[in-house]
Amino acid sequence: MKVRFCPRCDSPQTVKSGFINQKQRYKCKKCNYYFTVNKLGKKLDNDKITKVLQLYLEGISYREIERLLGISHVTAMNLVKKFKIKRPESLEYRPTYKILNHNELLAFIADKPNISNKGLVISTIGDKYMIIQWKKIL
Repeated sequence: MKVRFCPRCDSPQTVKSGFINQKQRYKCKKCNYYFTVNKLGKKLDNDKITKVLQLYLEGISYREIERLLGISHVTAMNLVKKFKIKRPESLEYRPTYKILNHNELLAFIADKPNISNKGLVISTIGDKYMIIQWKKIL
């Protein structure tokens, strides 16, 4: 017998609960959620979810997150809402970023001998590196 997992809470505690439109209906015993089949949408891995939330907290817009990570801006927005993330209000500074490969990153760091206390974050995006800096708005 195949175990069905609840699409809402991922619990294996499900039972058959009749038919809807000639499809088997299931009920989760844990959260009382009814479903007919497993959701077919793409599931984001935890690393990508963490990256979305990190970029949002760094001040990157939803559209820029969409371009950087290749996910929908609506998905990014829904993740921020789901995890109830609030970005701190800062009107004096705005983030700027660069995407570099490994050699470009080494050259960037070599050009800045005193890089400490500069408000700089280096993060990975796939096989590239993202450098986020904050610039004061004049």
